[in-house]
Amino acid sequence: MPKLAERMGRAVPSAIMQVAEKAKKLKAEGRDIISFSIGVPNFLPGEHVYAAAREALAKDSGNYGSNRGPDALLDAFLVHLRRNGFEGFERKHLCVGVGAKQVIFNVMYALLNEGDEIILPTPYWTSHIDIANILGCQVKLAYCGPEQNYKLQPEQLRSLIGPRTRMVLFNNPSNPTGMVYSEAEVRALGEVLLAHDVWILSDDIYNQMIFDGLGWHHLITLHPALRDRTILLDSLSKTYGMPGWRVGLAAAPVEVAQALVTLNSNHITNLPEVVCAAAVAALTGPQDIPQAMCKAFAQKRDEVMATFARIRGLSCPRPQGAFYAFPDISFAFGKRHGDALISNDVDFCNLLLEREGVACVPGSAFGEPRGLRISYTCKPSELSEGLRRFERFCLALA
Repeated sequence: MPKLAERMGRAVPSAIMQVAEKAKKLKAEGRDIISFSIGVPNFLPGEHVYAAAREALAKDSGNYGSNRGPDALLDAFLVHLRRNGFEGFERKHLCVGVGAKQVIFNVMYALLNEGDEIILPTPYWTSHIDIANILGCQVKLAYCGPEQNYKLQPEQLRSLIGPRTRMVLFNNPSNPTGMVYSEAEVRALGEVLLAHDVWILSDDIYNQMIFDGLGWHHLITLHPALRDRTILLDSLSKTYGMPGWRVGLAAAPVEVAQALVTLNSNHITNLPEVVCAAAVAALTGPQDIPQAMCKAFAQKRDEVMATFARIRGLSCPRPQGAFYAFPDISFAFGKRHGDALISNDVDFCNLLLEREGVACVPGSAFGEPRGLRISYTCKPSELSEGLRRFERFCLALA
């Protein structure tokens, strides 16, 4: 039979989804499994979202929709942008997609040629690097270990930008680490970027999940001169508990937004009418559920960090956003759990799942093999039990 395209040799399944599927399979077989693997918010949107969806179904036209997105959704996104301090955007700057992943794919496809270089702070979200690899980009990793609180440093960024660099990806708050950049940190990175004519893909999808009274600071509000080469990425998945609705949003320079519209016209065509109606309701309706969940996630973060503090040898920079923690578990390497030797993060996670029924994603999936990612989005009772098992596992190492 004919062969697959060469690019499929660069495509790999999502490591996060593989762990999630394994946990789901074990649960279906009767195992008592607690999953810290996948970033599903574990809450649902308000009734006003479902009411809007039902009304859209009742009025369904059956027609194709806009490649850019319907005006009502674009206007709702503009409302959201203004809430976040972004002025001056118009519909012509916007485009929707089937979730953030499809928008990321389209942005990279539109702006990067095969062989172009993209700088990716590490630990990275798995899809960031996977999409870049599929498209044949050269990924230059900016390693940001726990010693620097998993944050990109200005001098580090300056040293990495070269003549072949076409894009820098910036994710704040961060998946997988939950770290949030301060105003001074964002400003300093922006000063470096001002000196280089490169695209900036700003992955902002956790912008409503910031703890401890911190503000959210953005490159283009601190450095307006970067606006003509920055693409803002947002999504309804995390903020509104709507990952399955698949609504991604981009705000970009006009020519970039138009390129995304053109790509949409050649594959997805449009988002379903009912999905758009639900998205409008989420963005323009009451914001009490997202605000309440942000407080709940902060409390869960505190419980996670309290558990980590009791485990000798384990360290973890304190996350201040999203709903992830990324502990350094290298203290366990070379130790045994019963008759099994732990040599690396994969061994640790496999044994943790096998012996305690707790699913985590190995840090190597995110480019940091000394750690693992915990997503603390599960029910409070499950989180407490899962953390109890995690601590018991670690204390049993010898």
